[in-house]
Amino acid sequence: MNTEALPHQAATLCPNCGTPLGGKFCPGCGQPAHLHVPSAREFLHEFIAHYVALEGKLWKSVALLLFRPGRLTLEYIQGRRVRYVEPLRLYLSFSIIFFALFKLVGLSFGDDGRQAAPEKPAAVAPAPAAASKPAPAAASKPAPATASEPAPTPPAADSRKKEEPGLIEFEGDARKARNLVEKVHPALGAKVAHFSELPRAERNTALKRAFFSYAPYAIFALMPVFAALLKLLYLGSGRRYGEHVLFALHSNAFAFLCLSLLMLVPEGVPLVGQALFLWLVFYLPTAMRKVYGGTRLVTALRWMVLMTAHSLCILFAAVLAAGLAMMG
Repeated sequence: MNTEALPHQAATLCPNCGTPLGGKFCPGCGQPAHLHVPSAREFLHEFIAHYVALEGKLWKSVALLLFRPGRLTLEYIQGRRVRYVEPLRLYLSFSIIFFALFKLVGLSFGDDGRQAAPEKPAAVAPAPAAASKPAPAAASKPAPATASEPAPTPPAADSRKKEEPGLIEFEGDARKARNLVEKVHPALGAKVAHFSELPRAERNTALKRAFFSYAPYAIFALMPVFAALLKLLYLGSGRRYGEHVLFALHSNAFAFLCLSLLMLVPEGVPLVGQALFLWLVFYLPTAMRKVYGGTRLVTALRWMVLMTAHSLCILFAAVLAAGLAMMG
């Protein structure tokens, strides 16, 4: 019989690290001394205890995060950590919820996410007079074209431009982008040209797919950039870079949570959406003053610089995602 398949039997040494056991838990690694294959109920309890945190960690963390800006960061810095959810787990949880809701609601292009069918040109109905009266014999023969009168051009050449408003401007911008990219690499310029020739619905679908594919990675990559901006804004304060990362995790976790609530609030509920939006705007400077100190005026100036620089970083990430959509 294979004894390795019976973890429920009593052991004198810890199966994980080999330390002699003398109680309910291993003194070396903390693993329980009496092991058994967990049941489905125990798996569910472990999931609820560690991720949903019904014992109170989640609700304490969310309460501080929502209603006391900067307090959760100060609690962590001052050593009171066990009673709250870890900052990285809190940030990842709310970011996943936000992107899942964002994808379901479909706010990226304001449509239902379905590709529109190509439009068919409307059939031209004959005029009532022409249908009731026979055409004269002279009119049935085409008039010969004279040298001074040029032949009419067929309307099919620019019908595509008339069907899609704004296509001329897009083609002009796409031509400039293609020429710029071709100077860097001819193959990339060919891909940009292929993307610009796609129908509008296919371009929107490709951009939407690129957004949902790369936006979570881009925002996560911008987290250390956000902390670096805080480090530059508070040079000489004695704060370590890790403290700025901690503040960035908590402030961005609040932003994801607040934006998720904004998407869930029904339109018929008055003033709730406006209140959440105002709280989203004033939350960050309030948290900055709570954690870093300083006067209201200096904090407001630092907040404006931070938001301007971070918005430029987000714009660069969006342009990069659009470029990846063209390359795909």
